[in-house]
Amino acid sequence: MKKIFSFLKPYKLPIAVALSLMLVELSVELIQPILMAKIIDDGISQKDLSTVYLWSGVLVGLSVLAFICGIANSFVSSHVSQGFGYDVRKGLFEKVQSFSFTNLDKIPTSSLITRMTNDVSALQNTVFMGLRIMLRAPLLVIGGTIMALLVNFRLSFILLVSIPIIIFFLIWIMNRAGKLFKSVQEKLDHVNGVMRENLTGMRLIKAFLRKEYEINRFENASEQLKKKMVASFRLIETTMPILLLVMNLSIIIILWFGREQIAAGDMNVGELVAIINYATRITASFSMFSWLIMALSRARASSQRINEVFDTEVDLLDSIDVEASAEIRTGKVEFKSVSFRYPTTEVPVLRDISFTAGSGDTVAIMGATGSGKTSLFQLIPRLYDPDDGEVLVDGRNVKQIQLDSLRKQIGVVPQEAHLFTGTVHENISWGKASASDEAIIEAAINAQIHETIMKLPMQYDTMLGQKGVNLSGGQKQRLSIARALVREPRILLLDDSTSALDLKTEARLLHALKKYSCTTLIITQKISTARKADLILLIEDGSLIAKGTHEQMLKGNALYQKIYQSQFGEEAL
Repeated sequence: MKKIFSFLKPYKLPIAVALSLMLVELSVELIQPILMAKIIDDGISQKDLSTVYLWSGVLVGLSVLAFICGIANSFVSSHVSQGFGYDVRKGLFEKVQSFSFTNLDKIPTSSLITRMTNDVSALQNTVFMGLRIMLRAPLLVIGGTIMALLVNFRLSFILLVSIPIIIFFLIWIMNRAGKLFKSVQEKLDHVNGVMRENLTGMRLIKAFLRKEYEINRFENASEQLKKKMVASFRLIETTMPILLLVMNLSIIIILWFGREQIAAGDMNVGELVAIINYATRITASFSMFSWLIMALSRARASSQRINEVFDTEVDLLDSIDVEASAEIRTGKVEFKSVSFRYPTTEVPVLRDISFTAGSGDTVAIMGATGSGKTSLFQLIPRLYDPDDGEVLVDGRNVKQIQLDSLRKQIGVVPQEAHLFTGTVHENISWGKASASDEAIIEAAINAQIHETIMKLPMQYDTMLGQKGVNLSGGQKQRLSIARALVREPRILLLDDSTSALDLKTEARLLHALKKYSCTTLIITQKISTARKADLILLIEDGSLIAKGTHEQMLKGNALYQKIYQSQFGEEAL
């Protein structure tokens, strides 16, 4: 937890103030039984009303002081905990933004969401309660025991025996609870994952009438979470009866021997009242320990999960001799004997791939689903690094080009068109924040989406729903293409991004792309798209089995002939 609580360093002064206020409040609470003893022994027993009034006034004054300190402590503690939560959440988000695809493969999205919300909230609440109550409870136990011993050592020795037994019991419970709450958070990850999949795929679920199946899947995940939560709370709740039993027995024993000492004249009634008062306050503090154990156990589990994110090493970093702000002049792309496999798999998805995409060329990549086409694309902007071979841009290994500089000059349109909640203008300018209105309109025109935008209610200021839910598949694809074009890329990667376009629109789009003089690599299943390319790559099971122009492939490759025949008929071949 040391790593997490390093975020508290900027709040040293407010923490010191909060702890000082808490100590004042605690001191008053520890003095009160002594004052009560004085009122009983020196005032009531002696029938001295002036003494009763004096110490009663002091008692009331100290109580008001403790009240004011408690209110001020709550305000300061809230400030520290909220600031701490903000800083941790911001740090987590920045760390995740630096993750490579390999890192994101290892920690699921649903788990990251839980860690940045539920886990941070658990730590935030722990900080608040730590400054407000969590330290006060154990200090009251220790301080109350010491004060009771000072009042009457022999009688208070009973507390000195029972309290360590309770403390060892609490430590054992906390260790058990920490493991259980870690399991609870993992089950919560699973529930969040199921909910996320259902909410994002709700239309598909309704279309395929899979409502009952998904309800059962959610109920199973929720049932597992419930069982772990019940087991955790059941363990925590068993602490309260045991604590009360031990402390109440201690109080009964104190009363028994106290009566004998008063009868023998060895102690005053006020002293017994003070010791019983300390014992009941210690009991009240211990009654909070079940809640404190739960909070600390959850915080411990949450801190481990958050630390896992912070401690994750980002595997894609700029090397020492990297070329900063390198300009891509020609856009030439070369693959030299490239092989690649994902960190979570053992079988390579790309095997010994070699080809060259010349400056300004259009390269069409074809192949069956799962053949490795998208994986090949991800190596160019260095979303992953190849296991063997080299990926070159302008004759330089992409590892020798600064990541930010490389990616700024590459336009990527993913297979699934992902739009953000916001206006059409904001979604296009997302590709280049500094783009002018003229540049945004030009990108939309070239992406063949401008006319559609002008028909929308607010045109470029029209709000889009989550993931562009109020647009068709083809419209979303063209907006994604406009977002890539607005940055005027030197290399453009289209991952099956024209699949929802009709032939005429696609033809106009490909013609408009020539204005950008960029090297374009396009994954496609359409022969009509591939035939316009300068080079066609045919990939099967991760291997490049053929490459050439449309005419060369049609004459010399049987698989390409079959694809052509399936789309245009046997007579066309």
